[in-house]
Amino acid sequence: MRPLRPVYLAAQAITPFIGKGNPAFIAKGHPEFGKRENPTLEDHMTAAIRLLIERERVDPALIQRGYVGNYAGELFANQGHLGAMVARADARLAGTGFARVEAACASGGVGIVSAAEAIQAGLDVVLVVGAEVQTTKRAREGADFLARAAHYETERALDDFTFPALLTRRAKAYKEAYGLTERDLAMLSVKAYANANRNPLAHMHAVKLTLEQAEHASDENPQFLQNPELKPHLKTSDCSQVSDGAAAVILASAEGVRRLGRSLSDCVELKGYGFAANPLGQVKDLLRFDTAAAAAGEAMRDAGISHKDVQVAEVHDCFTIAEVLMYEAAGFAERGQGAELIRSGRTTLEGDLPVNTGGGLVAFGHPVGATGIKQAAEVYRQMKGLCGAYQLPQRPQTGLTVNMGGDDRTVVSLVLRNAG
Repeated sequence: MRPLRPVYLAAQAITPFIGKGNPAFIAKGHPEFGKRENPTLEDHMTAAIRLLIERERVDPALIQRGYVGNYAGELFANQGHLGAMVARADARLAGTGFARVEAACASGGVGIVSAAEAIQAGLDVVLVVGAEVQTTKRAREGADFLARAAHYETERALDDFTFPALLTRRAKAYKEAYGLTERDLAMLSVKAYANANRNPLAHMHAVKLTLEQAEHASDENPQFLQNPELKPHLKTSDCSQVSDGAAAVILASAEGVRRLGRSLSDCVELKGYGFAANPLGQVKDLLRFDTAAAAAGEAMRDAGISHKDVQVAEVHDCFTIAEVLMYEAAGFAERGQGAELIRSGRTTLEGDLPVNTGGGLVAFGHPVGATGIKQAAEVYRQMKGLCGAYQLPQRPQTGLTVNMGGDDRTVVSLVLRNAG
């Protein structure tokens, strides 16, 4: 879709993403354990909204509508009805219409699409916030909650850890078809951690990972699946983080930008977007992200660009194999050639096609409902020179995001263009 009425990303905020391995996360052994608790779902959501309002000097009275991206608030935090939670962050938001949207890991992206389409309908200033807390449950219980983003009846039994197993089926098939190696996947993990080490907001910003550590299974990097056919094809270092956190953006029309007291040069324009979904439990080709290809193709076509015009990308690397398949879905690599892009170094911070510059889901973290919003905010931050130690040498002018829900079942892709 190409917006008929221009849509601008006018402000953004990202909270620190935290969880196991992050110095701020209160776990057994932390000096503050027993003295204070980790932030709640409401705390994270409130922090993102307040940061957006205060740092970006957004007058809440100008916000006409809002959307909350969240996957499983009822399960991890015993809290639903999150649209009505927003006004607790700032009393000036009371009376404004807010609603939660859910599309598994694509919840945040769907929130942005909902906001863009609200602007097409005539609104001028729309808030989108995404938040998730996932560290409140033990790993296997959390894995069962996440399995509900698959077709639970037919896919749950694949493994105790259903989603890692679903994507590992793809890794196994890809290795057998195209010769992908453990070193190739390890290079993706190392890239993610190296980027996150420069990013103070990243879940794993204090954790180092070497190629040797990522390539080989060990007690510190176990192969944890129970399914014997899949177990050899996934290590902990291949996985995104179980994170808590939030992100928020303001989308606005040109008139909304003016009301906010900004100029268009302060903004990033949404030039096109793709939104696609396919049936749960009916993956046709383990070697391809068909839904992601459809959404990214729609976004780029309607924005009037090709993959060659993309200067920075945020893609959904829920597992390292997903980044390989995203390269191909976005057209950055031909089918079966994603590993060549890894080996070339083109997708590093120093390459000509930097991907997941802040660490991606593997190391920046993956609070599910926040991810699609964080991706858009990260492209904005790179375009405006706000990324600090991981800022690209040249500010990109055209960026792509691809936010995936489930096993390539729901996907939102955005093309963003620097308006400055």
